[in-house]
Amino acid sequence: MSKTAILEIDGNKYEFPVIVGSENEVAIDIEKLRAATGAITLDPGYKNSGSCQSEITFLDGEEGILRYRGYAIEDLAEKANFLEVSYLVIFGELPTAAQLAQFEKDIHKYTLVNEEMKNIIDGFPKTAHPMGVLSSLTSALTAFNPKVVNVENEKEMYEAVCKTMGKFLVLATWTYRKSSGFPLNYYDNTKGYVENFMRLMFELPTGPYKINPVVVNALDKLFILHADHEQNCSTSTVRMVGSSHAGLFASISAGVSALWGPLHGGANQAVLEMLEEIQKDGGDADKFLAKAKDKNDPFRLMGFGHRVYKNFDPRAKIIKKAADEVLAELGVNDPILNIAKKLEESALQDEYFKSRNLYPNVDFYSGIIYRALGIPTDMFTVLFAIGRLPGWIAQWKEMRVNKEPIGRPRQVYVGAPLRPFKPMNER
Repeated sequence: MSKTAILEIDGNKYEFPVIVGSENEVAIDIEKLRAATGAITLDPGYKNSGSCQSEITFLDGEEGILRYRGYAIEDLAEKANFLEVSYLVIFGELPTAAQLAQFEKDIHKYTLVNEEMKNIIDGFPKTAHPMGVLSSLTSALTAFNPKVVNVENEKEMYEAVCKTMGKFLVLATWTYRKSSGFPLNYYDNTKGYVENFMRLMFELPTGPYKINPVVVNALDKLFILHADHEQNCSTSTVRMVGSSHAGLFASISAGVSALWGPLHGGANQAVLEMLEEIQKDGGDADKFLAKAKDKNDPFRLMGFGHRVYKNFDPRAKIIKKAADEVLAELGVNDPILNIAKKLEESALQDEYFKSRNLYPNVDFYSGIIYRALGIPTDMFTVLFAIGRLPGWIAQWKEMRVNKEPIGRPRQVYVGAPLRPFKPMNER
């Protein structure tokens, strides 16, 4: 028997269907609310509003659960690689060995970026933020690929996916090369996706670049952990822009811009900026832990707790181990990272943080790993974007295949009522 919710306004009762998801999430379908009642809901930040029904990601913040297409994030991070997970997120099922090999081979067809893109990147000053450059370069791909993708055509959609996966990684690393004044590198189709990221970033023409497998393993896990996260700010942006039937590149470019914000993808950058602030003050981690506990102190401990997870961030459990392995492998002696470890140890033992579930989150540990690898702070969010790319593609694809309507939120107007126009001499 189907459930209904009853809403009463001015003595009039209205029934609306109740939808239950496959993981027993309950939603009241108010699609016809305004037509039936003349009223709308007001939900700043959309914290209580579902914009779609999706088969991609399940997230339970209270229980600390994250799954892609029904697979636990713990299993995927341990047993799969990033391209395997990308295929799963985008196409719905884990690939066979043959499908995965073909997927990687087909991505290789599109790893070469048009040389004219260099003219665009040359137009940016060396000081431009990499995320601003990446957003612009991603949007510029539309000019070199003007054909609109027919989402009903499986072959066209598959090619668009491979093209985006191939070119975006190259463009993302070019933003670093530009800011560093290094020559731009090209993808090596004989090496893996994550190995290529390291090469594209750090290999110089003056000598070969040796790829450390421990580092590759950590980055592979990080990309997997970031692959999708339900209807967050950047993902919702991709779906919203795509709902106007804007192309895949334009929609992902908008997602990059949304991710740039310090409250979203910029969180791991904020972690390092906080650690640098602590170091400049003398490096006393305990002093700043006390400041974080003082409700009258404006200081915020970045990288602890999470807007969605009310328990331990399941991604943090996985990446903490990888962070420890990277630091041990590289033997890094960095005062900033020593402060980070002190904060982590103290917060995990402190009853104030434990009772409030303010545990280190994935942004805390990813910032530590990126710092240990010598990746500049303003590149952190670019790496987040590389990991989130398959999720953006999958969400865009799902929204278009499902023929979802153009996004058009309502508002409650609270401005001045109708008033007469005043001539200039009366103002």
